[in-house]
Amino acid sequence: MPPHQAQPERPSQPEQLAGLVERVTFHNDESGFCVLRIKARGHRELVTVVGTLPEVRAGEWLEAQGQWTIDKEYGQQFRAEILRTMPPTTVEGIEKYLASGMIKGIGPVLAGRIVKVYKERTFEIIDADPHSLTYVDGIGPTRKKKITEAWAEQKAIREIMVFLHGHKVSTSRAFRIFKAYGNEAIEKVRQDPYRLARDIDGIGFKTADVIAESLGIGKQSDLRARAGVEYTLQELTGEGHCGYGRDELVAMAVKLLEIPDEIIQAAVEYLLVDKRIVARSLDGDAGPVPAVFLAGLDQSEKNLAESLIARQAGKHPCPEIDIEKAIAWVEGKTGLQLAAQQRQAIGLACRSKVLVITGGPGVGKTTIINSIVKIMRAKKLKVLMAAPTGRAAKRMAEATGCEAKTIHRLLVFDPKTFQFKHNAEHPLEGDVFIIDETSMLDITLAWQLVRAIPRRAAVILVGDVDQLPSVGPGCVLRDIIDSGKVPVCRLTEVFRQAARSAIVTNAHRINQGEMPFFPREKVSPGSTDFYFVQVEDPDKAVDMLRRMVCEHIPEKFGFDRVDDIQVLSPMQRGVLGCRNLNTLLQDALNPTGPAIQRYGWTFRMGDKVMQMVNDYDKDVFNGDIGRVTKIDEVEQEMTVRFDDRPVKYDFNELDELHLSYATTVHKSQGSEYPVVVLPIHTQHYMMLQRNLLYTAITRSRKLVVLVGTLKALAIAVKNMDARRRVTLLKQRLEALEAGKPRRME
Repeated sequence: MPPHQAQPERPSQPEQLAGLVERVTFHNDESGFCVLRIKARGHRELVTVVGTLPEVRAGEWLEAQGQWTIDKEYGQQFRAEILRTMPPTTVEGIEKYLASGMIKGIGPVLAGRIVKVYKERTFEIIDADPHSLTYVDGIGPTRKKKITEAWAEQKAIREIMVFLHGHKVSTSRAFRIFKAYGNEAIEKVRQDPYRLARDIDGIGFKTADVIAESLGIGKQSDLRARAGVEYTLQELTGEGHCGYGRDELVAMAVKLLEIPDEIIQAAVEYLLVDKRIVARSLDGDAGPVPAVFLAGLDQSEKNLAESLIARQAGKHPCPEIDIEKAIAWVEGKTGLQLAAQQRQAIGLACRSKVLVITGGPGVGKTTIINSIVKIMRAKKLKVLMAAPTGRAAKRMAEATGCEAKTIHRLLVFDPKTFQFKHNAEHPLEGDVFIIDETSMLDITLAWQLVRAIPRRAAVILVGDVDQLPSVGPGCVLRDIIDSGKVPVCRLTEVFRQAARSAIVTNAHRINQGEMPFFPREKVSPGSTDFYFVQVEDPDKAVDMLRRMVCEHIPEKFGFDRVDDIQVLSPMQRGVLGCRNLNTLLQDALNPTGPAIQRYGWTFRMGDKVMQMVNDYDKDVFNGDIGRVTKIDEVEQEMTVRFDDRPVKYDFNELDELHLSYATTVHKSQGSEYPVVVLPIHTQHYMMLQRNLLYTAITRSRKLVVLVGTLKALAIAVKNMDARRRVTLLKQRLEALEAGKPRRME
């Protein structure tokens, strides 16, 4: 080679490192990325190793292959390309391993006692002779049973983790897979990896697809095509649809799966024959449009329509009464004079087996509920009240002085059968059922509720149809109203006392497409309960929002920074999205204390958290808000208090929770807060809709503060183009005659 030509550098050979894991500084359950402190052979001081492992515990023996690097912030590190761990064999390693918190019931103290007795034979004793553990001070029969069960569970989970990690997928959901399938997990995943997406919350089609590819299932396989079609339809239910146009669905599946149209069409036909989806027709501009619906949602729509129509026939449980006398009597009891629309609603409630009462804030829905309850109970009728959320049920109870439950608790979930105990065969006992916040009802829950109400009973559905529709599929309240097949009382008169509130006034202005009124001066008590703080730059808006929550509002109005103030955002992502705001507000409001890191969140003692899925075993439901009261590293449990009721979460179940200093407007449905702070910016362009803004400000009882731009506010007020959900409930109701249900094919 000529001397003037530089010789290319040879890639350096990877170095080897081995030693005992002294401490797990950081481990991300999703990606497997970890930062470890290692007592390595040939090194006096602990060394830092950075790499990727599905799971790692202090005390394990680590073998690493990679290169030494210098990090500007953290100094010298061994950056590993390959990492392998093995169970410890030394007494020191075994003790550290058990003390790491991997086995419920064993903390550092008990780990030391066990290892002191059994030394290198510790794992062998736990595996083969667990009864011998009772010879260790502090271990009785109960704790011994708990330790051996946790040991067996960990072994199974670890095997699943290794299996999944070997198939190119994160293992953060191994615990849920084990809970769903037990020791058959690996066999079931091998047979049909796509069943993960159908069976387990938190594991979607894309994750299952990665596993399937690793297992050798072809891109154009029938199994993948069928799973992809179902997944596409399921994803559309996340947008509220019960079904979708067939041609559009096929086109979406073709794009997602990147396989030919004819294979997708064949998959649709298979799913139709297998009755996992159902063929229907939608009303299009040029005539009927072929559509497909998920079988369960289709059945719920059909059954709900037939039940609502059929139950209108027959005698009302309330005996014949003089409505005018009843209203005069209830006015005397409550000390309130009822308006004409309220009187009409009460009259209809005493005559109609099914009734809808709808209206915005300040129109007296609560007064009507209270009046109906008093009249019906005076006639010796059993009245049951319920709402989709705990907070809405609590408001009903406070307003009437009578018990109100969440719908889930009213129906009583049976974890053994994974069904509600009350249904058509075992109906609820009652004469009149009043259900509040019915705009939140999705089609599945609406049918589960109505089928459990005896046919002879009256049903009163109360809600604000102009709010956001349910998070789940369907548009139940609006479809019922629009069908014209059920009596509806629409309340429009805002009462004088409520009209003094700018929150109420502006809610109605927004609902009519008008900009809200608000003062331009700084937020200060006394002048109004509705403020707009104009900040054009998103980063500056974040800082202003933080100061509003942490300083201005608590200092000037006396509200509690955590319990009273709720930040609502249109979106999860972005600088002004819930994810970023939660991290920022946690650092500002609850920066220190015992903590646990799981699934991308850091949970601390005292944090405000929200349940993200229905958990029937724990009796907590999507949208419930609580406070973290205990973090137990030994038992690997975190305790959250929901309305003075403690609920325990295994550390592996913490993906059910999110921080909730900030939450989405959708998640706030059915709740009320003393103060709502709403960032509204053109960053949120895709979500800026009138019903979203209207829902957000009507969540507040005492104070609303908007932070953002007038342009974004104007976009939201004017935008009514919320995409119409694909449902057939309205058409099904229209196709039925009162008292004569018939099938709609």
